[in-house]
Order: sequence, then C-alpha cells, then structure tokens
Amino acid sequence: MSDATLNSIKDNPDDFAVQVSDQIESFIVSVMEVAKGDDPDSAVPYLLLELSQLLLAGGRLGAHEDFVPVERYEPDIGPEADVDELRLKLAALLEPVDVYSEVFDPYVPRSTPVACRISDDLAGILTDLRHGMAHYSAGRVTEALWWWQFSYLTSWGSTASAALRALQSLVNHVRMDTPLDALNGFDTDSSAEGDDGELEAEAGAVMAAEIGAPLGMGSGRGHDGSRE
Repeated sequence: MSDATLNSIKDNPDDFAVQVSDQIESFIVSVMEVAKGDDPDSAVPYLLLELSQLLLAGGRLGAHEDFVPVERYEPDIGPEADVDELRLKLAALLEPVDVYSEVFDPYVPRSTPVACRISDDLAGILTDLRHGMAHYSAGRVTEALWWWQFSYLTSWGSTASAALRALQSLVNHVRMDTPLDALNGFDTDSSAEGDDGELEAEAGAVMAAEIGAPLGMGSGRGHDGSRE
C-alpha cells in the first residue's frame, strides 16, 4: 500500500483502521506514561480505564469478518522492542497487588487457577500491539489489522480481559471496603496447589491502606510467518 493510500485512510476519521489504530496507539502511549511513575496515585484507575477502552477495539476486531493479508508470508518488521524495563517499572509500581489468580479458559471444567502478574500482562499486550503498529506505520494497513485481529483472538484479548478483571476487583475491594484475602504463597513461580512459596504480594486487612496511598484508591478507592 502506498503512502498516498495510507494518508487517505488516516485522513478519514471514520475509517475502521484509523479508529482501531488510534485506540491502540493511545493505549501504548498511556501505559508507557503510567510506567514512568510520575502519577502513582492514579495508576490503578487509569489502567482500568485504558484496558476497558482497548478491549472495545478488540471487541470490534473480534466481531469483524476475517482480514485477509495481501502477502502469504508476513513482512519482516525487524527486531521487537524490548519491554523488560517497562515491565519492571510496572511491577514496582503495582507491587502490592501485581500478582492475581486467573482461570485460563472458563469453558474447561474444573480449571485450576493460575498465577498471573498485571505487569507481565501489560508488557505482553504492548508487544503484540506494537507488532501490528509497525505494519500500520509502514503502510501495510491490512497486515496490521490482520495481526491485531489474530493476536486479539489468540493472545492479548484474553490477557487484557484477565488484567481488567483484576484491576476491577481491586477497585471493588477498596470502594466496597472489603479487604483482600491473602494469596497464601500463590505466585507465578509456584503451582496452585503448592503452599511453600513466599508471598509475592501480601493481601489482607492492611492491603487497602497500602493501595490507598501509592495507587490512588484511598478515597473510598504461529505466528510463524506463514498463513494457512
């Protein structure tokens, strides 16, 4: 796709690709700003809002008919940007509540909850979204939409949904004045059944106070390159 065609698409604010890319770009920029730690008081509610808005874009991608890329093999976008520094900053910012439990697939009977980290989730989501943004910025709009749709269905959609539930739960616990229960050693490095792991995030009666000040909740708070 030529630059002229891409510019034509960007000049039409009602175009589906423009709306989706704008929401995705806004999410990427916002998470990077949160990770700077300049405004820790608003971290949790702001991430809750941004993930909610991102999932609106994801829902639109999931409901849309399949995008068919022009080329059989995905064009090379170069090396992926390193998100480890961002992940570590988010982990430090969210340390009291970074670890949460999640059922991987709600349609699997008696699924065992697994331990997840909001910081890991956000870093993984950004990696997926930036991958598609690289195509979009290079003028490969259909390729970008295909990637965002594909990765929404297989990766970042479920990850974002899980992280959103965790953040919404935090807001609920604080606003409804219901302290979190202890995680009993539940961490990403331990099994759900093990009880020997050290607590990564202490929860319980003191958690509301810990969340209140630093996190702003105190006021009542394959893809293998080819396509089949």
